[in-house]
Amino acid sequence: MVESEHRVALVVLEPDGTVGTSAGDVHAPVLARSAHKPAQAVACLEAGAERDDLLDDTELALAAGSHSGEPEHLAVAAGLLARFGLAADDLGCPPARPLGLAADHAWGTRDPERLAMNCSGKHAAMLAACVARGWDRAGYLAPDHPVQRHVRDALERLAGPVRAVTVDGCGAPAFATDLVAVARLGRALHRAAPGTAEHRVAAAMRRHPDLVAGTDRLDTVLMTLLPGSLSKVGAEGVLLAVLPDGAALALKVLDGGARAVGPVLLEVLGRRGLDHPEELRTLAAPHVRGGGHPIGAHRVRL
Repeated sequence: MVESEHRVALVVLEPDGTVGTSAGDVHAPVLARSAHKPAQAVACLEAGAERDDLLDDTELALAAGSHSGEPEHLAVAAGLLARFGLAADDLGCPPARPLGLAADHAWGTRDPERLAMNCSGKHAAMLAACVARGWDRAGYLAPDHPVQRHVRDALERLAGPVRAVTVDGCGAPAFATDLVAVARLGRALHRAAPGTAEHRVAAAMRRHPDLVAGTDRLDTVLMTLLPGSLSKVGAEGVLLAVLPDGAALALKVLDGGARAVGPVLLEVLGRRGLDHPEELRTLAAPHVRGGGHPIGAHRVRL
């Protein structure tokens, strides 16, 4: 029997930019949320372009990711803040416990902290850009602040028009685009010329996939196991991925159910003849279990 169903909209842009596969309304506005983080990292780099030392590759990967709150993640974010004379209290994101299961368990009974919030790397990069440009740090999350105007400009240049603006869970502006625009962002990152900010961001994510997410997280596992890929999930069932063959995938689970993201990704990989290790399948589409044993599976109908 079918226990639950999730409806998904998705688009795959082929390496030449044409639409290869689509399902659902891929032109409806969606909040890609953290799937837009690579564009936000690009904007921070461009805003502080006069500083060659603005962000190193580890800081860029963290800024473009949603980290699990593991010790290495916190150390990179804290180090970036310290380099610019900042502290965790300067972050505008709310206090939180680590996003990763193991990191949250290790956190124990400690109070939530801003540094542990999964977006702290992005916020630290935005603050670093503010310091580099001499912009007011106090209002850096306002949509009309210079750093957020840079974010919007970068997103529209790399992806497509912004259709609406609201507030993300971390307090930063959340820009609505459509799924075709999200896929265009992935394609722009993949095809970027060396020396550009987008090329640096993509290279940093590929070099440091452990900083983009964390242990047993889809982004990290996908980029580790499939060389050349890029991956960035977003809250409410969103995924931006560049596949090993150079195609760009964007999908949105309409009910926000994140568990449907992995099975759809595997289906797209399979239909394109792209092999993937069992480790990725185990993470992305785990069996439904009963009494400790597999009793069901996720199925995709396109």
